[in-house]
Order: sequence, then C-alpha cells, then structure tokens
Amino acid sequence: MISKTEFEEIGRKIVQASYEVHKELGPGLLESVYEICLVEELKNLNLKVERQVELPVNFKGKVLDKKFVIDLLVENCIIIELKAVEVLLPVHEVQLVTYMKLADIKLGYLVNFNVPLIKQGIKRKVNNYFL
Repeated sequence: MISKTEFEEIGRKIVQASYEVHKELGPGLLESVYEICLVEELKNLNLKVERQVELPVNFKGKVLDKKFVIDLLVENCIIIELKAVEVLLPVHEVQLVTYMKLADIKLGYLVNFNVPLIKQGIKRKVNNYFL
C-alpha cells in the first residue's frame, strides 16, 4: 500500500510535468499531442506511466462488451484525464470521478492544456482518499 506522502509526491510530479509540457507547447494543440509529451515528461521524472488503459464496464455483475479508456495511469495509483478544450464542463469532472470509482483509484487529476496558465487547467479529485 502506498503512503499518503508517496501519493502527494507523485501528485507533485504530475503537476510539475504538466507545467513543463504547457510551458514548452502552450495551448491550442490536440489532446493526443499533450498526452504523448506528458508521458515523456513523467517518465523523465522516473514515474511508471501507462497510456490508454482499458477499464471494463461491469453491469449488474456482468462484464459487458464495452470498455472505458483512462488517458494515463501513473504508478498504478493515480489517473490523469487529459483535455484540450475551451472550457472544462462538469461532465469532464464526472468522467474522471467515475473512472476513479470503477478502478478503485484514490487520486486523479483532470488536466486541460487549452488555457493561458496551466494552473487554471489542473483539477485534483479524490475518492475516499486515505479514510
């Protein structure tokens, strides 16, 4: 089990990497470009990152022929959902929280790169975080 301190350190690195990518590229590109660059930056910070992780849909105890896709899974414990949109909508936050619940992940970040300042585009979400 990962400690709260380790979670916070990984989270700090995720925010740092997001800043670096945004500083280098700025707003206005496709989500897929930010994704590949963020993966590279996270790996440079010695973090394990998986892209486009499939999450099965379970309905009433049955696995259905449909999958959700998590943008990034960092260190098997934090989800990053990426966007490159003009405005983050409540549905974007709900999407992240749903993925976190389905995957039993305690911490997630919603990162929108299409903003003038990246701090405006980062939202942190928790799911029963160290209760």
